[in-house]
Amino acid sequence: MADNIAKYERTDEAIAKLTEKQKYVVLHDGTETPFKNEFWDHKEEGIYIDTISGEPLFSSTDKFDSGTGWPSFSKPIDDNFINMREDKKLFMTRTEVRSKNGDAHLGHLFNDGPKEAGGQRYCINSASLTFVPKAELVDKGYEKYLRLFEE
Repeated sequence: MADNIAKYERTDEAIAKLTEKQKYVVLHDGTETPFKNEFWDHKEEGIYIDTISGEPLFSSTDKFDSGTGWPSFSKPIDDNFINMREDKKLFMTRTEVRSKNGDAHLGHLFNDGPKEAGGQRYCINSASLTFVPKAELVDKGYEKYLRLFEE
């Protein structure tokens, strides 16, 4: 379900709008404090987009409480908007998750998610995300993702 990927891009204007915390996380591969970030316990219906490019990344329908203090998702909305790379920092090998076009550090992928949802846990920093409520999807150009909320 590839979107018009070209419309999602990293621009100097977008980078200039980032807060210091966002810059630390998305540009310098930082990590937020658990349980003290915007979306760790956020429950509203909608989608989470890349804070730099606007790429649609995760849906509230795939969000779960992992007990870690960071937003956790069982899968991305579309794998075309996600890049994975090996991360050997912190004396261990992990899988880093980045936005494809924004090239923002999002977080890491672990294999301890809900088994019934595939077993993956995308552990994502709130500072990497902007939330678009379900009620605003059409106005903000994400109307095709309304289907995620149909029963």
